[in-house]
Amino acid sequence: MTQSQNSPMGQKKWNIELKQFRADLHCHTYCSDGTDSPEAVVRKAHEIGLSGLSITDHDTIEAYTPELFALANDLNVRLLPGIEISSEWEKTTVHILGYGIDIHSEKLKAFLVEMNRRRDTRNRAIVEKLKAKKIDIEIEEVENLTKELYSNRTIGRPHIAELLIRKKVVSSIQEAFEKYLQEGASCYASGIKYTPAEVIAVIHEAKGKAVLAHPHFIRTGSHLRQLLKLPFDGLECHYGNLHKAQEKPWIARAKEKGILATGGSDYHGQCKPHISLGCSWVGEEVFNALLGLNPK
Repeated sequence: MTQSQNSPMGQKKWNIELKQFRADLHCHTYCSDGTDSPEAVVRKAHEIGLSGLSITDHDTIEAYTPELFALANDLNVRLLPGIEISSEWEKTTVHILGYGIDIHSEKLKAFLVEMNRRRDTRNRAIVEKLKAKKIDIEIEEVENLTKELYSNRTIGRPHIAELLIRKKVVSSIQEAFEKYLQEGASCYASGIKYTPAEVIAVIHEAKGKAVLAHPHFIRTGSHLRQLLKLPFDGLECHYGNLHKAQEKPWIARAKEKGILATGGSDYHGQCKPHISLGCSWVGEEVFNALLGLNPK
């Protein structure tokens, strides 16, 4: 997993040399806060030689349609149903990945309906903060733009960012997040109140495995030690463009706890243009374990 794989030349070389099973287990589509359609992400995975893929949109499994599974099958890309669910732990946002979930679980669906209700409340709070800064924006405009661009997909911060670009408040999605929308920015709002324990329980009830997402960015100390006492099935040790030295402590911790060491790119398309699909990956053993095909 070298930085050269993110360049066109490096990507081409990777395709040629690829001999083993590689799966990117963390990516997003326009069903949440990415910019590509689910079909486009699967096609991209095929083009760069990935053997497996998990689309882990935030708080939604909308990407997983029969048509997507059929496309993945035609392209010989194995799909691992996944999701990334937000939670809150000691006033800190904690993201938890769920893998191998039953996408037909009624309990999971009901939980996600409530999550999306809270997301709508959060979106409205962000818009109100923008208006307080004398930025001319209405939630109805965000909703209409989302319908126009994404066929009425779940509304999130990237859609607010797109509207800010159209209104010439910012020049890019990245600028919108840095100035207004990312955690810690002036107009950020959190609508999440579920605890990590509650989210893990929902994932387990849906027959999935719960993995702590990008633990590298969670503050260390007793805060993290208490969090890791929860019944996680894995840690996302391999992540994005992180150097291997940053991943090693987490691999060791996963081994120590006897849980899976997972990984993925956290690809978002144009929202995070510096992150390439497939820049971080896992092998077939981990992929199968998350599917429940072999012991972890």
